[in-house]
Amino acid sequence: MNPIQRRQALVRTASLLAAAAAPLAAVAQPASAGKSAGLAPVKLALIESLSGPFANTGEAVYRNLMWAIERVNARGGVTTAQGKRLLQLERFDNKGQTEESLLMLRSAIDSGAHFVLQGNSSAVAAALIDALNKHNEREPQRRVLFLNYSAVDPILTNELCSFWHFRFDAHADMRMTALMQLVAEDKQLQRMYLIGQDYSFGQAVLREARGQLGERRPDIAIAGEELHPIGRIKDFLPYAAKIKASGAQAVLTGNWGNDLTLLVKAAREAGFDGRFYTFYGNALGAPAAMGEAGIGKVVAVADWLPNMPTPESAEFYRAFRARFPRPQDDYVHMRMQLMIEALAQAIDRARSDDALAVARQLERADVTLAGQRGTMRAADHQFQQPLVVGVMDRQGAPGVPFDVEGSGYGFRVVRQISASDAAMATTCQMKRPG
Repeated sequence: MNPIQRRQALVRTASLLAAAAAPLAAVAQPASAGKSAGLAPVKLALIESLSGPFANTGEAVYRNLMWAIERVNARGGVTTAQGKRLLQLERFDNKGQTEESLLMLRSAIDSGAHFVLQGNSSAVAAALIDALNKHNEREPQRRVLFLNYSAVDPILTNELCSFWHFRFDAHADMRMTALMQLVAEDKQLQRMYLIGQDYSFGQAVLREARGQLGERRPDIAIAGEELHPIGRIKDFLPYAAKIKASGAQAVLTGNWGNDLTLLVKAAREAGFDGRFYTFYGNALGAPAAMGEAGIGKVVAVADWLPNMPTPESAEFYRAFRARFPRPQDDYVHMRMQLMIEALAQAIDRARSDDALAVARQLERADVTLAGQRGTMRAADHQFQQPLVVGVMDRQGAPGVPFDVEGSGYGFRVVRQISASDAAMATTCQMKRPG
């Protein structure tokens, strides 16, 4: 049995076990997909860190996208003029490096992929946008679309906006605005420490934090501000010691992956007992690293959280856990599911996998899954969706039926922000194909 057959067998087994309680966990190759047997699949290329310090983030993305694609393929795939075709996800390891990402982009294009998916680095995303702009102009017969699920530097849908790039995550300024709703209400907070990764996204987070604090809470003093090398710090205790010595009552950070987990762990070891306002503190080891010290003190903003108080959301989350039952695999992203649904919708409407035809349909995407709706804004290709803010608590506490990664801690939803309230203006001046 080859790797693809083995993966399909595992998918079928997991789906049968979960079918009664979790109908969303669908098999990858249902009988209805037989219609597409004679047609080549539509290739999607994932360019992501699948080795190195951020491999866990890349693998989490892969699981999410694979699950979403299984759901599309379970209903027969996508419709083209030639007939039904399945979606196929191929992995390209960029090792967390921009130059390697550009090499992987060339490999993906040469393999026949019309759709490239990436997100875990805004610096990489910016390089891919530039490369695809040039490629699509130079080789219009092999145009490629870029679907971005996590690179959230605001510049990507403002100054660097591109017809060939679609972002499905809320950008950093949108997430910051949501977090600041809670910061503004914390009247006891007088000193805050800002820390982030030293690249475009981390710099954008700190810049926006300074600006919004000045507007919303000018009485809060910035006790310290620091940028550190991304993915290179193994011991954050010196940083944690500075945070504690500064007298800060809270930390605000856009850190993700191991850079967040190690920072949170070091802060706990240093005895820092203030709050953490985070973009990504709800998974990938951060809750377990903080433990009891994080209850009521770790705040996270997201497009969706497992403890959203609706039956549809609970069913959706149970389906994911049935498909990926290992605690360490527990990190589901609603936006990635909606992204694949939007792509499938656009291909169906275009009746083609041609990048230009699909892009024109993707500009008017309107998709709903498990009660969560998102729409694409054509002006800048920024997905519009609700946001939520959660606070860490023990599993079993009111509003926390689900924990994170088997840690015993989950996130209680304390604020829901509608898509219209989360929206922000754009400065995009998009150049469109003739």
